Amino acid sequence: MVQVGIVGASGFTGAELLRLCAAHPDLEVGLATGDTQAGRRAADLYPSLAGAYPELVLSAYDPADVAGLDLVFLGLPHGASQAVVPELLGKVGHVVDLAADFRLQDADLYPQWYGEAHTTPELLSRFAYGLPELFRAEILASDHVATPGCYPTAAALPLAPLVRGGLVEPEGIVVDAASGVSGAGRPAKPTTTFCAVDEDFTAYGLLDHRHTPEMEQVLGASVLFTPHLAPMNRGILATCYARATRPTSTTEVLDRLRDAYASEPFVVVTDVSPSTKATLGSNCAQVTARFDERTGWVVAIGAIDNLTKGASGAAVQCANLLLGLPETAGLPTVGVYP
Repeated sequence: MVQVGIVGASGFTGAELLRLCAAHPDLEVGLATGDTQAGRRAADLYPSLAGAYPELVLSAYDPADVAGLDLVFLGLPHGASQAVVPELLGKVGHVVDLAADFRLQDADLYPQWYGEAHTTPELLSRFAYGLPELFRAEILASDHVATPGCYPTAAALPLAPLVRGGLVEPEGIVVDAASGVSGAGRPAKPTTTFCAVDEDFTAYGLLDHRHTPEMEQVLGASVLFTPHLAPMNRGILATCYARATRPTSTTEVLDRLRDAYASEPFVVVTDVSPSTKATLGSNCAQVTARFDERTGWVVAIGAIDNLTKGASGAAVQCANLLLGLPETAGLPTVGVYP
């Protein structure tokens, strides 16, 4: 069995990693840390984990504890991974970071979009961007991975084949996306309590959301991104608009998506509009596209589970590639319904 550690296992992405690792034929969790919940059983914090981890106790992070692990997942808030990664390199085989700390290739973007300079810019080049459907070769050539943000995953999968294929203009792409509340993390916030979210739908991060430069990096395009908070636990629906470069058709843009993802186990191209419910608990993304002859715009839509394909599922998918395991190992392709 491959020994893995989860640093930051007390958050939602950490709990999702524990769920996925429990069903994985080759991964065994040898360490699970959670500084704010140290000494507490994972099953007490998340009763859904009791069947697989009845005695697992979360520990405080200690760099000495990770030595010799085959792979470490980092489920930490943004900024924290920059302090931890230098301690891990050379002590563990691989690092898969779920935060944004090593996603952007240009260190100068961090002060603008994250409000602080990157503390280890010399390490950015050692991390591949962890969206296998678009960057598999880079992941296979690397030892470490920075998994994408959930919004960029939901937007890039329906858009990238159209941009790369020259079917849409790379300038002025508009991404409107709505996320479930779990995307805000486990700690309660005034804007994410039940009373604040229930029966409400709001836009936030207007013009300056942190995932904007990540989308632009992945697509090689300029993007106007507006995220929304939806009254649901999990899921992201991204509706994206791009100007067609020439007269085209819905058949052509759909065929471009089908060609791009014909061999991808975790992308489903649909004739109908995707829904978040269809992806719940699954590592699959569902995508579609339409061409509007009246306006000359292409509409591309993507749906994912923000905690699975948008975070922990993508992390396990990348871990499988780094470890030489089957890419689909331990990852569900069927969602939970109803």
